[in-house]
Amino acid sequence: MATIRPFMAIRPAEAYAKDVAALPYDVMNREEAREMVQGKPWSFLHVDKAEVDLPKDIDVYSPAVYAKAKENLENMIHNGILGQDLLPNLYLYRMTMNGRSQTGLVCCTSVDEYINGTIKKHELTRADKEADRIHHVDTLNANTGPIFLAYKENKDAKAIIDGWTAAVKPVYDFVAEDGIGHTVWVIDSDTEIGMLVESFKQVKNLYIADGHHRNASAVKVALKHREAKPDYTGEEEFNYYLSVLFAAEDLYIMDYNRVVKDLNGYNTEEFMQEIGKKFDIAPYTGEGPYHPEALHTFGLYLDGKWFKMTAKEEIITDDPVLGLDVSILQKELLEPVLAIGDPRTNKRIDFVGGIRGLGELERRVDSGEMRLAFSMFPTSMEELMDVADEDMTMPPKSTWFEPKLRSGLFIHDLGE
Repeated sequence: MATIRPFMAIRPAEAYAKDVAALPYDVMNREEAREMVQGKPWSFLHVDKAEVDLPKDIDVYSPAVYAKAKENLENMIHNGILGQDLLPNLYLYRMTMNGRSQTGLVCCTSVDEYINGTIKKHELTRADKEADRIHHVDTLNANTGPIFLAYKENKDAKAIIDGWTAAVKPVYDFVAEDGIGHTVWVIDSDTEIGMLVESFKQVKNLYIADGHHRNASAVKVALKHREAKPDYTGEEEFNYYLSVLFAAEDLYIMDYNRVVKDLNGYNTEEFMQEIGKKFDIAPYTGEGPYHPEALHTFGLYLDGKWFKMTAKEEIITDDPVLGLDVSILQKELLEPVLAIGDPRTNKRIDFVGGIRGLGELERRVDSGEMRLAFSMFPTSMEELMDVADEDMTMPPKSTWFEPKLRSGLFIHDLGE
C-alpha cells in the first residue's frame, strides 16, 4: 500500500513559472550553473545551487552556501515570485519532449514507507552527496527538489488524471529553452484528491527512478525532526517529502555512457586482445557513432574508430543485477582489465548522460582528455523494477531519465 498526501505547495506566481523553473542541481557543475543564471535573477538555481552567488573558490559544502540558499528562497517569497497555496492540493506535472508526454502526480510520500521498503530504491548513495542535501533541506526547512518515483499500474489514477487534464485549465504551460514543455494543473477538488489517495492504497510499491540522494536526505532530515520532537504524531509535514509519481510505462530511460582516461598500461593491440576474451569485437562500418541496438551489445570508441562489442554467451546471466549491461561491462572489462574497482570513487572514469549524445564521447576522447569511451544500450524500467523488487542495487550510473523534473515549481514546507 502506497500513501500519497496532498500538501500546500510553495510555488511560482504564474507569470514567473518559466523564469523560476530550473534543471536539478546535480546535472551540471558549478561553472555551468553560473552561466545558466546569467540574467536570470529568479532561477531556482539561486536556491538549489546557491554557490552561484558566492565567490568562485568557495567550498560548495560551506555553511555559507546553505545560508545563501535560505536567503535567496526567502527573498523570492518576499518579492512575490513564490507564494504558498492556502489549502493542501495535489498537482499534475506534464513534461513533453520531442512530441512525447509523461504526466506525473505531485504529492508527498511517506518517510516510514521509505524505511519499511514500500518505496524501493535501486542505487547506493554517497555520504558526501547525502550530507550536502541534508544540510540544504535542514537549513531551508523544505524539500526543494522533488523525488522522481514510478509505479507499475494504477488504472483508477490514470482515469482521474486524464479527466482532470482534459477538463481543467493548467496554471503553468511553457516551453523551456531546451525545447521541453512543462504544464502544471492544480487538483483542488476534495473528491478527486480523495479518489487519488484511495487509488494508491491499491499500489503495492513505489520505485525511485531518479533522486536517490534527495530521497535519503529527506528521510534523514525527518528522523532528525523526530528526535527533536519525541512526541510527534506522524501527521506532521516533516514525516512526508516531495515526490512526483509517474506510471512506469510512460517513462523514458536513455543510455548512460562511460569514458575512461587510460588503457591501464596496455597498448591498443594488447587491450583489444585482452577484452576479446570476453567480448566479440568487430569494427563498426555504419555512419556516425555506434548506438548499441540490443541488450549485451556495446560501443567502443578508441583511436578515432568505433567498434561493436557483443558479450560472449558465457558471461551472460539471468541474475537481475549481474545480467545488466552496466554490470557485465564493469565485472568483465572495467574492473579486471582497466583496474576500475569502484566506479563511484575512481577518478579515471566519468559518465556521460545520453542527452549529451555520442558526439560528446568522441569529443572527450579526441581532445586527449580521455583515452576511450563505451556507448551503452539503455537499461529498461522492467530491469530497474526487477532489481528493486529483489531488494538489490544496480551499479552506479545505470540509468539516465529524460526529461528531467524542473526544480522550483513545487516546494514542500516541512513545518514546525
